[in-house]
Amino acid sequence: MKDQWNAFMDGQLNIVPSAAGKLNGRTFAVKDVFDIKDYLASAGNPDWLKTHQPATQNAPVINLLLDQGAYLKGTTHTDELMYSLNGENFHYGTPTNPYAQDRIPGGSSSGSAVAVAAGLVDFALGTDTGGSIRIPSSYCGLFGYRPTHGLVNIEGVVPLAKSFDTVGWMANSAEVLLGVGEVLVQHDDEIHDSFDSIYFEREAWSFVEGDTKDCLINAVSILSELYNNSDTIVISDEGLTDWSQLFRSIQGIEIWQEHGTWIEAVNPTFGPGIRERFEWSSTLNQHELDSLNNHKEKIKRKLSSLLKTNGLLVIPTAPGEAPLRKSSLEDMETYRTKAMKLTCIAGLTGFPQVTIPLLKSNGIPIGLSFIANQYQDIQLLRWVKRLTSVLVEKNVNIATK
Repeated sequence: MKDQWNAFMDGQLNIVPSAAGKLNGRTFAVKDVFDIKDYLASAGNPDWLKTHQPATQNAPVINLLLDQGAYLKGTTHTDELMYSLNGENFHYGTPTNPYAQDRIPGGSSSGSAVAVAAGLVDFALGTDTGGSIRIPSSYCGLFGYRPTHGLVNIEGVVPLAKSFDTVGWMANSAEVLLGVGEVLVQHDDEIHDSFDSIYFEREAWSFVEGDTKDCLINAVSILSELYNNSDTIVISDEGLTDWSQLFRSIQGIEIWQEHGTWIEAVNPTFGPGIRERFEWSSTLNQHELDSLNNHKEKIKRKLSSLLKTNGLLVIPTAPGEAPLRKSSLEDMETYRTKAMKLTCIAGLTGFPQVTIPLLKSNGIPIGLSFIANQYQDIQLLRWVKRLTSVLVEKNVNIATK
């Protein structure tokens, strides 16, 4: 399998299925943070490789996929210790976005996104703490899924911030996205699979402009036709900037709790942007964590009472199309800050979020996202599969490779 896109780490794998099942013949890749027996994950950093040992067994999610007939084809590039949304790795290079080779692929599940977008595999696993499935899915024209926090087994995965870490996945179709979900998510076959209340978050929609907004609104207008019970609301009294800062503070404290001892002992070499982020996390007051988490729980309860079992929050996945490669560090940090005002909603609540890939008139992808209440995962994935069929029938330009 030729990899002209720099999606995979060196030494591609070919692990055959252990049984037949729902994913017969499907191929997949995994972000280089998952345990694979006798393989040492890099977490995107050479010093991590030097100071850790190969895994003694597969991460449970990998075994679930192998048990259902899927073939594991390799491990994919990631940002260093998953602490970025860009996909640019100082040590291993940047995977090439197949839709826009002059633009970043998004991170930290960059290689996974590129492997799927380039057609090298049918789907790929990544992790999503602050947006690392959703953002690269938006940039690379993919269906992407971040599940309810804690619902999918994350054992055998390098952690970042455990209050937010999830195993997510990306695919080129809603059908495959659902199929993977039905393997990884424990669900009730009798679950209702419809939503009838659609909410558009006013501030979130203010972040997109011009042809990006026009593209998204085209799909949203069809939603408004399908659902009489739709409304534009404001979910944050204090504003999404404050929510984003709350997320970043909790995340930063937890990151330093998780990796601070290793960083101080090893003094690893981090690339620009990553280094400054870890330095910032080391300065946070860990004694504030309880009060910050109390605020997070209030946000979760408030949004849960709005969505119930039949509501969806509709937002842009990202503020715009993928930024150009080799943009300045300052520009990238500004864009990341804006993106996290969107990604923090599912992060703080722990709710599931799915992004679907639309194509702008210039051929660049952009994602449209739907957030449901916790544990509505299979319901949400089934709904998106039906919605995608409707959008295609109505000539909405869905990104497919």
